[in-house]
This record gives sequence, C-alpha cells and structure tokens, in this order.
Amino acid sequence: MKKIILFLSIFAVFLYASVKTTIKFKSLDNVVITADLYISNINKKTPFIVLFHQAGWSRGEYSGIALKLNALGYNCMAVDLRSGGEIRGVENLTKKDAVKKGKSTTYIDAMQDIKASLLYAREHFAKGKLIAWGSSYSAALVIKIVGDDNKLADKVISFSPGEYFTKYNKAPDWIKQSAKKLRVPIFITSAKNEKKYWQPIYNAINSNKSFYLPIKTNGHHGSRSLWSRYGDNTGYWRAVKGFLRSDYK
Repeated sequence: MKKIILFLSIFAVFLYASVKTTIKFKSLDNVVITADLYISNINKKTPFIVLFHQAGWSRGEYSGIALKLNALGYNCMAVDLRSGGEIRGVENLTKKDAVKKGKSTTYIDAMQDIKASLLYAREHFAKGKLIAWGSSYSAALVIKIVGDDNKLADKVISFSPGEYFTKYNKAPDWIKQSAKKLRVPIFITSAKNEKKYWQPIYNAINSNKSFYLPIKTNGHHGSRSLWSRYGDNTGYWRAVKGFLRSDYK
C-alpha cells in the first residue's frame, strides 16, 4: 500500500511540475522558430498559452511569467519572433536564423511567425483552449491575426497594443479594422498613459472584452507589467487571472 501511495505521489509531481524545453519548428517561410515550452500538466486538454514578446526582445521576456502561469494550471510556449533581440540573457534565435537566411525582420514580417506558432501549438500541444498572448507590437498583431481568423485562438490577451504599423504603410486603423471581426474573448491592459493608443481598438471590438489599468501607479509597457521587480504587478496578475478563469468554469 505504501509503495502505491509513493508511486502516486511521484506521478503527481511529474504531472504538475513545470518542465521547460527549448523546441524548434518552421515558420510559414521556413525560417526556424525557437520557443521555450513550459509544461506543467501532460494532459493536452490543459489550457495552453502562446506567449509573444515585445519589440527588441526575445522569449526571455516570459522566463518568470511562464512559471507562474504553470502554477496557475496553464501550459505555455514562449516564442522568439524574428523582429526582436536579446532580453534577460536570452538571445532571439528566430531573428538570428531569419538574418542568416536574408529575410526581413520588421514587425510585419513577424506575423507569419505568430500564425505558424499558433498553428503548431494547436496541432501538437493544445487539445483544449488555446490563448494568444502578445506584448506591445505583438499584442496588436495577435488582435489582427485572430480577428482575421478566429479559429486560430480561443482567447486573446493583449499587453499594450496600438496602431504601430503606419511606418510600414499600413492604415492608421489597420488593427482596429481586424478588431471589429474578433469573436473570441479578449483582455487588454497597459500602462495608464497608453490607454489612448488602444481605446479605439477596444471600442471596435464586439466580442466579450475587458481591460485593466492600475489606479495608484503609472504601470508599465507590455508583459513586463507582471515582472516581480515591479511593486504593482499584483494588480496586473489579479486581472489576468480573473480573465483566464472567466470561461473555464
């Protein structure tokens, strides 16, 4: 009987302990995407979050965030997009491969990496709910990509989105136009002074939507709002957790 209890205890630890693995797969143009896979539950029906970083950064943006999401019961994949760089000592290897292959690495070019990552996650890891999570420019792109094809994700989390793409000859309301077509729940948050950048996008959304802004602090740009170094991260976490749990009851 004691052996059975010991076995079950070991199995439970294996089932729920966070395990990080670096994986590689192809983008839509064959650039090699590098991602960190954080699995805390081997059941593929566990809700799965695909995490995309902000401009100039890498999957390292989520090295701490992903572990906390694991503890909340979500499996995750933090992706290097080709438009980025190094953060927290983590080199952006997708950009490195794109440059090696002579590919452009603008925000717009990263769209194919986002779509490929969502498709890959759906095929290999997410048999339950799939959540697309973006930070800064990628926060806007996940709204556009899922708005244009709602089958790609079941929820969207967007940290500091905006119409960042006019320098690439996109219309000033390029993201807003896709936001109108969004049919999945979405949560938006940002620094307090950034609301003006995403308010028109938010107003255009007709699906279940919610947002959070800090009251006593100015807050922060992008997903770094959740980093433990910031004293106001608890408010952001409380809002994110509430949104994640909202339709999994």
